Amino acid sequence: MKQFTIEEINEVLKGTIVGSITTKITAPEQLEVANETEISFIGNKKYEKFWASSKACVAVVNEDISIEPGENRAFIKVKNADLAMSQVLSIFAPPPPVFKTNIHPTASIDDTAQIGDGAKIGANCYVGPNVKIGENSILYPNVTVLDECTIGKNTTIWSGAVVRERCHIGNDCIIHPNATIGADGFGFRPDPEKGLVKIPQIGNVIIGNNVEIGANTCVDRGKFSSTVLGNGCKIDNLVQIGHNSKLGMFCIMAGNSGLAGSVTLGNGVIIGGSASIKDHTTIGDGAVIGAGSGVTGDVEAGKTLLGYPAIDAKDALRQWAILKRMVNESKK
Repeated sequence: MKQFTIEEINEVLKGTIVGSITTKITAPEQLEVANETEISFIGNKKYEKFWASSKACVAVVNEDISIEPGENRAFIKVKNADLAMSQVLSIFAPPPPVFKTNIHPTASIDDTAQIGDGAKIGANCYVGPNVKIGENSILYPNVTVLDECTIGKNTTIWSGAVVRERCHIGNDCIIHPNATIGADGFGFRPDPEKGLVKIPQIGNVIIGNNVEIGANTCVDRGKFSSTVLGNGCKIDNLVQIGHNSKLGMFCIMAGNSGLAGSVTLGNGVIIGGSASIKDHTTIGDGAVIGAGSGVTGDVEAGKTLLGYPAIDAKDALRQWAILKRMVNESKK
């Protein structure tokens, strides 16, 4: 079990220690359930009230905290407690699963595939013809990478993920279990004789650098050209990204949200959980779509939308307040 002194942790955080403890710190934990040897976090003033009842010996806090740590307890003051939390979690993180050999003997790797130095390929993986896998990338057991795909350097693909033919993933990406990159887009047209006729999806998916894609998320290939995810995008579990959609840099999509085909997101767009975006819609830079909203038209940069159909957040809140008042009055 890993153990650190408060001074050792602060060497990483480079904060200011207030108070004093001699206890070795054994783990990070939430304020409400931490014990006497654990470190916790106060990232917002509204959580300060929980410190008195918490058993944590140390908390990482923002510099503007308004309480004192108390006897035999300590704070590490930093500029941003939320970011510092990620550093503490990294310190205590257990090691990843072990590879006894870089290329497992049960992996099926085509003779034409190019595997970079330090790459690791787990049991029962399939790597198809003309695939290129960059240095130090990892394919955990049962990953499938089909023909002519490229995987950049330092990218991790977890078990069960499928990367279909001709798709490209950049450097320093994480693809979580059972994600599917490059499945066919949902393209059908009615035919009076055959019913629904499938439209071939001949494009691919291009994913930039530092992108993370959650478990069971699907990124469909383009019908003509490419579905594109820009650098730094973070996609949650169970997200659907439709064919030919294009995401700018640093977009966030929360769980169960979805983009229909040919949606364009600018840089820094945030899509809340279970939100739905209509096809051929453009959402401008920095826009925020609230959880559960349904977007049916273009959204200007910087706007925040709520509701179904989604409208300006302030208008939606006013409408909900009026509706609530009307319902309450009708009960009198």
